[in-house]
Amino acid sequence: MISRIQQILTRYWGHSQFRPLQQDIILSVLDGHDTLALMPTGGGKSICFQVPALTKEGICIVISPLIALMKDQVERLKSQGIPAVAVVSGMSRKEIDITLDNCIHGKEKFLYISPERLSSDVFRARLPQMNVNLLAIDEAHCISQWGYDFRPSYLAIAEIRTLIPGVPVLALTATATADVQQDILEKLEFKNPNVFKKSFERKNLSYIVLHEEDKNGRLLKIAQNIAGTGIVYVRTRKKTREVAEFLAKNGIKAGYYNAGLSRDIRHRVQEDWMSNKLRIVVATNAFGMGIDKSEVRFVVHMDLPDNLEAYYQEAGRAGRDEKKSWAITLFNQSDRAEMEHRALVSFPEISVIRNTYQALGNYFQLPVGIGKGNSYPFDISNFCSTYELNMSEVFSSLKILELQGLLSLTETIEFYARVHFTMRSEHLYEFQVKNPRLDQFIKVLLRSYEGLFDEYVKINESEIALRAGMSRAEAIQQLELLVKLNVLDYKAASDTPQLVYLTERLDSRDLHIDRQHLSDRKQRYLVRAKAMMNYVETHHDCRSQVLLAYFGEDASRRCGVCDVCMQRNKIGLSDLEFNRIRASVQGILGDYPLLLNELVSKLGQNEEGELIKVIEWLIDNEEIRYTKGNKLAWNGD
Repeated sequence: MISRIQQILTRYWGHSQFRPLQQDIILSVLDGHDTLALMPTGGGKSICFQVPALTKEGICIVISPLIALMKDQVERLKSQGIPAVAVVSGMSRKEIDITLDNCIHGKEKFLYISPERLSSDVFRARLPQMNVNLLAIDEAHCISQWGYDFRPSYLAIAEIRTLIPGVPVLALTATATADVQQDILEKLEFKNPNVFKKSFERKNLSYIVLHEEDKNGRLLKIAQNIAGTGIVYVRTRKKTREVAEFLAKNGIKAGYYNAGLSRDIRHRVQEDWMSNKLRIVVATNAFGMGIDKSEVRFVVHMDLPDNLEAYYQEAGRAGRDEKKSWAITLFNQSDRAEMEHRALVSFPEISVIRNTYQALGNYFQLPVGIGKGNSYPFDISNFCSTYELNMSEVFSSLKILELQGLLSLTETIEFYARVHFTMRSEHLYEFQVKNPRLDQFIKVLLRSYEGLFDEYVKINESEIALRAGMSRAEAIQQLELLVKLNVLDYKAASDTPQLVYLTERLDSRDLHIDRQHLSDRKQRYLVRAKAMMNYVETHHDCRSQVLLAYFGEDASRRCGVCDVCMQRNKIGLSDLEFNRIRASVQGILGDYPLLLNELVSKLGQNEEGELIKVIEWLIDNEEIRYTKGNKLAWNGD
C-alpha cells in the first residue's frame, strides 16, 4: 500500500516523499478510520484526501465553505487529468442535476460541495447512489459553535453520514483550539478516531509586533529592507488602494486586491504578483486562500484581525518554502479602540436584524413561505443603498442570520461562461441541416470543446468568435439564439457573491433570534478579541509561545527570533538564568519599591552587570516602573 500511494504522489504531484504526517493520515483513512488532521496553513492538507481517493475505486466528496479554493482545486485536478467537479451556490438546478448524475455514473473522481448544499433534496437523493470512497471535510472547525467561524450548515454532515454508512471521514483544519478539536469529534460522531496533530510552530517564521504611529512609513521601510514578495493585509477596500498607491509612489511595485474589484482586475493583480511583476499585494482577507506561492517572504498586518485564528492563517502564508520569513504586525492604541468598536457593530440590536431580514425578502421579491435552497446574486452595496441601511450593521446582521441557520452568504463566486447541449446529438444533425446559417457556428463549438453533451463545459466567447469569424457580441447573440431554439443552455460569465436561503422565507414577526445564543457568541468574540490584543501588547512573552499556547500546544523553549526574543537575546543570558533573576526581582519589588542600588544589594548576586541588564530589560518592557523618589516598583503580571 505504501508503494502504491507513493507512486500516486510522484505521478500526479511530482514529489518523491510525503511531508510529515501526510503518510500517516493517508494510511489511517485507507484503513477505514475516521480521522482528524490538524495541520498548519501550507501543510499540504489536500494531498491527505486526494491521494487515498485516487488509490481506491469510487468518488471522494469534499465539503468546503471556501468556494474560490474549491474551484481552484477542481481546475488543478483537471489539469492533472483527474476528473473533478464542484456543486456550489449560483449553479442552476439543471447544472446540479447533470453534475450529480455524472458522479453517480463514475465519470468523476472528486465532488467538491459547499455545506449549504448538503441539506438539499436533490443532493440527498443522489448521494446513496454514488460509490463514495471517502468523505473529506475541509475547514472542519466550522462545525464547532466554539469556533471563530461556526457555520450551522456543517451540522448536516453527521446526518448525511447515515446515507453512506461505512465510508470513512477525514476532517481537516489549520486552526482549532483544544475545545474546538473535541467538538469536531463529537459533532461528526467519530467512533475511535485517529487524531494527528502537526505542530503549529513555524520555526522559519519570525513574528514581529511594532508599535508604530506612522504605519505607512514603517511599511515602506519594511519593503525596502526585506527582499522578495509580500502581502499586506488591511481591513477596508479603500485602504487597499491608498496603501498600494503610497508604496507605488515610493518606488515599490505594489498592487491592490479586494472583493469589490472586477474579475479581470483581480486576475491581473494576482497573476502579476504570482509572476513577480508585482512585489507586494495590499489586500483584504479576500486574498490568499488557494494561492500557491511558497516563496512569500513577509506578511504585514496594518490592521488587527478579530482573532488569533484568522491572524495565524494569514500570517502563515509567509515562508511556506520553509525559508526565513517575517510575519509583522503594525499596532498602535487606535487599534484597540477600533477593535472595541467592531465588537459593538458585530452584534446589532434584534430590531436591526429583523429589519435586514425583511428587506432581503423584499429585495429578492421572495414571498413568505418559499425560497428554501434558492440562491441569489447579492450586491450588498446596492442592497444597502436601496433600503438606506448601514453596511456594517447589515453585514453583521447577515452573519447572525447565518448563525441562526436561516441563510448563507458566500464569498464572491467567479463563474466562467459555460455551455451544455440539451438537444441530443442525433437530433442536432437534423437541426443543422434545416438551419444552415447556424450550422457553421455549431460546428465551431463542437470542434472547440469536448463533452458538451455530457456536462456544462467552460467556454471563451472571444475564442469562439475568432474561430467563427465574427465579433464577440455576434457570438453571444448566436449562443442566445440557440438557447431560445432549445439546442443548448448557455450561462454567461458572472462574478458576484451569492445569498442562499437555508429555510423558507419567514414573516419577520415569526423570526426568532436566540438572545442567549447571541449573547454567548458575543462573549466568545470578546474572549478571542482579548487574546488578539494580549498577543500584540505583550512585552515579555515569546510570540510563538503565545500562539502555540492559544492552540493548546506547550512550547518550553522560546523561538529566539520574534521581536521579544531578539530583545531578550541581547542580554546574553540563558532562559534559566534570566527567569531566575526575573523571579527574584519580582519577589523583592512585589513587596515595596526600592532604589536601584538597594535592589542590586538585596539580590546579592556576584555578577552585577548581568543584574543590571535584566533590570534594564524589565524597565524597557514595562514590567518595572519608576515611582516618586526614583524608586523601582514591580509593574508586571
